[in-house]
Amino acid sequence: MISIKRFVILLVAILISSCSDDLPPLNSWEQAVEGAYAADLSADGRLSMVSSIHHGLSLWDVKQQRQLFQWSHQNQQNNQVFLVKIAEGNHFAISASRDDFVVWNIKTGQALGYWRLSESSIRDVALSSNGQQVLLGLGNGKVIHLDLQTGRRLEFLGHSEKINSVALSANGRYALTGGNDYQALFWDTQTAQVLLRFPHPGRVSSVALQSDGRYAFTSDNGKLARIWALPSGEQVSQLKLTARQNIFSYVTFANQGEWLITGSAARKLSLWHVKSGQLLQDWLVTPHQKTRPKSAVVYSAAMLDNERLASASSSGLVEVWQINK
Repeated sequence: MISIKRFVILLVAILISSCSDDLPPLNSWEQAVEGAYAADLSADGRLSMVSSIHHGLSLWDVKQQRQLFQWSHQNQQNNQVFLVKIAEGNHFAISASRDDFVVWNIKTGQALGYWRLSESSIRDVALSSNGQQVLLGLGNGKVIHLDLQTGRRLEFLGHSEKINSVALSANGRYALTGGNDYQALFWDTQTAQVLLRFPHPGRVSSVALQSDGRYAFTSDNGKLARIWALPSGEQVSQLKLTARQNIFSYVTFANQGEWLITGSAARKLSLWHVKSGQLLQDWLVTPHQKTRPKSAVVYSAAMLDNERLASASSSGLVEVWQINK
């Protein structure tokens, strides 16, 4: 006869093995048949933008699961767009290759302009809500802030090594940037003045700003991921990571700053509590059938409501997941 102690251990093991990251999505649909180079969901989850291997750029209505626009990034024969971002407010979007970018009007589907850089490769981009201010993180350690309306160009030289991640406030006034020099910097895009420094023991791989400016997120290529209060710079929490290394492929704040959503290159989509840093729930996005080994990069995620969130990944799928409360 099995003892009560062994029964309890067995029951706990069963519960752990059937945790939420093994559950299938509530719904999913394909936006890129052979997979995607990049994808982004709008903050409200209503729109998705995809750079696919064979079909260039496309903008989708997530709720109706229909394509709104098919775009061509400078009529390139081979799609080289590896960065796409939908600006807050859903009025504008940006697509970028290693050396150029295009800003799009989501309402009309028209390109607002094409800009090219020759000095260094683009590693990350961000766009203000009015579509007029662009932030570019470069491989040479520079961060460039462009005002597309006035033509003003500011080169931020606060970093000494290549930039890995950039974030821009909705109004374009503040930037958060992280690089291989073991630091993330919060700075004023009008003056280039550094307002806050967030040092890390490793290369800073991800940064994010909360939409109403209350929080900032920084993480490195080791096991340190922290949430900071703005403008004080005081630490709010540190994510309680279990893996020795947990490099995020995507990070965003959600639910008015109550939660943080992260994605990884190993299929994992996670929901965290901002003030405690506790993990609330995990999911595993679906890999593309033809990939070997079976894996997928989480490119983007967004809350649909208080009970569901959506993800977009390299498999070319948008998937909807149940939040257990």
